[in-house]
Amino acid sequence: MADKESTVYVVDLGESMADCHNGRVESDLDFGMRYVWDKISDTVAASRKTWTIGFVGFNTDETDNELADKDKLEGYDNISVLQPIGPMSMTELRELRSKVQPSRSYGADPVSAAVVALKMLEKYNPKHKIKRRVILVTNGESNIDDEELDHIAAVFNQFKVELIVIGIDFDDADYGFKEEDKSTNKKNNEKALQQLVEKCNDGVFGTMQQAVDELSIPRIKPVRPFKAYDGPLTLGDPDKYPSAISFHVERYYKTKRASAPSASTVVVSNNNGFSQSQTYKDEDGDSEMGGAEFSGVKQMRTYKVNDPDAPGGKRDVDFEELAKGYQYGRTVVPFGESDLSITKYSTKKSFTIIGFVPFDSYNPFINMGETGLIVPQKMNEEAELGLSAFIHALYEAESYAVARYVQKDEAAVQILLLKPNTGLEDEFECLYDVPLPFAEDVRSYQFPPLDKVLTVSGSVLKEHRLLPNDDLKDAMSDFVDAMDLSNYDVDEDGKPVDYAPVDEVYNPIIHRMNQAIRARAVDPDSPIGQPAEILLRYSKPPKKLLEKAKHEIGNLIDAAELKKVPEKAKGRFGKKDTVKPLSGLDIDSLLGGQPKRAAISSENAIPEFKQMLAAAEDDETIEKAVKQMGEIVRKLIKDSFADVFYSRAAENLGVMREELLGFEMPMLYNKLLRALKKSLLSGELDGDRREMWYKHIVGGGLGLITKEELDVSDVTEEEAKAFAK
Repeated sequence: MADKESTVYVVDLGESMADCHNGRVESDLDFGMRYVWDKISDTVAASRKTWTIGFVGFNTDETDNELADKDKLEGYDNISVLQPIGPMSMTELRELRSKVQPSRSYGADPVSAAVVALKMLEKYNPKHKIKRRVILVTNGESNIDDEELDHIAAVFNQFKVELIVIGIDFDDADYGFKEEDKSTNKKNNEKALQQLVEKCNDGVFGTMQQAVDELSIPRIKPVRPFKAYDGPLTLGDPDKYPSAISFHVERYYKTKRASAPSASTVVVSNNNGFSQSQTYKDEDGDSEMGGAEFSGVKQMRTYKVNDPDAPGGKRDVDFEELAKGYQYGRTVVPFGESDLSITKYSTKKSFTIIGFVPFDSYNPFINMGETGLIVPQKMNEEAELGLSAFIHALYEAESYAVARYVQKDEAAVQILLLKPNTGLEDEFECLYDVPLPFAEDVRSYQFPPLDKVLTVSGSVLKEHRLLPNDDLKDAMSDFVDAMDLSNYDVDEDGKPVDYAPVDEVYNPIIHRMNQAIRARAVDPDSPIGQPAEILLRYSKPPKKLLEKAKHEIGNLIDAAELKKVPEKAKGRFGKKDTVKPLSGLDIDSLLGGQPKRAAISSENAIPEFKQMLAAAEDDETIEKAVKQMGEIVRKLIKDSFADVFYSRAAENLGVMREELLGFEMPMLYNKLLRALKKSLLSGELDGDRREMWYKHIVGGGLGLITKEELDVSDVTEEEAKAFAK
């Protein structure tokens, strides 16, 4: 059964919450709501109906709660239920945001507001079969009646409700925060709230500074165990040989690559009646965006073939008439639907050990992917004994097992390496597995040696300008020792600590995306903040370590004779400036000048295009080079089977764009690109080539050169965006 929880946020909206304190430029309310909005947006993003939220504001100008309105009890004035308990959507989140504003009131009791929240939880789910909590946020300026604290704490304990009090500028010795010059009234209120929390069986008391600081720490989504395999692990064939070994095991993922949130394309209609394209996708596949009506975009694909007798020279083809074709040289080998089974390798679910290898004969670099965890079947003593004996036998023999693994019928075959884990270190007995490569997966490349130079005649040179001398080797050795992270920091006992433990190294792409989505969901009009510092921590060496190794870095620079390369100069007046060598020598004169090239070959297009531009003495030669390069791009696209040559064509376009930017001649590139788009979308280049335009040209950033990139261009940013559609 899915976990159920209900949370009511009780927030101080009094007049004092609009003030700024302790050097902050934001009000106490905005400071505290940073924590509240983050927690609420996480719940909304989870999109679980069993996770519900309520919101109570106290010190409001109005009074809207059952204890004051229905029961006519005193002490519950200026307390309003702004959001009844229930699942929260994006629309409700934004409506709530508009209600959370500081008021001009100041007399409400925070404890009374917590009682209102407790009453809401009791009414929403009286059977206690749910995790319930009240989160109280206040700056402690409102007076508190502390006579009923024992009774209120008893009610919290009776209904098993967790009470979390987070005070703005509350003192916390454990965290190291203390507010100076605190008023006597705030001290007393703070003490009363702390006493209430201590009387509750499940209570937390803290300062908002710590809560806000911890928001930058990414929260890793808990993942339920996923059973990838449930069946026998065999050594030999039990059906043929009585001596074969077989025991029932279960396989789970130990490591699995996490991916960033995906998005789907939708059409949003705003209040002006116009439509725009937006992307958002929730867990159930349904989309929602506050204040806008929209629907998912359904793609419809049509297939056409050339037919001179059909109108327009093309005829529609049904999907059922299509067949899969595989390229074989310059031809295509078709396979009909009935023939597809011939190309598929039929397999049966199995997990069989095929051999063993010693520890020292295995190279870790051949690991192919995610790690699995193999344990015996639950409540199966025979499997537990069998797997335990097998694990200890591998450990004592200092060997790994190699197994053939098929997760289910007709699944792809994998070769797994099984590593024994006896539980001597972590008290957990299991097998870890990693996939091994097949022969086709291994890339064997030959690279020249780093410690010697081989000449054409076969001679071996130990001293050469490309080889480091003894001074450089010594300087590099000292630099590596100085940058050693194993002794970078020590704990309280003086022992080295890990610089980057695995559980503190977060994927910046995933969490930056989550941060951006959360910020845009809560407040679509505000700019998205910078990435959290914890995500950038390992993107550069520690400053303290660099300062410590400053001397070694200087010695390395001197020994390697490093010099700063001058920046590439931009062209002026149609001619691209050349970079003068640091030596001051005229390379062109020494080599007899740049050779003039009459034509560019498609086999070596990019170098020859650059040579032709470098030797150009007038604009006519540049135009000629661009025209030839454009014809090569068109030919590559026209001759391409599917998208085989699209990358080469895009690379040629990219070089042409970069070079013409340097020559300050954007009109040549823009003219060529306009003509190319017309040819691509009209089918002039032997079929439907729209993928080349949208994926490789538009998606690859090879659009028109705009005024923002080059002043002499006559294309605006808006015109370039319209042209790309």
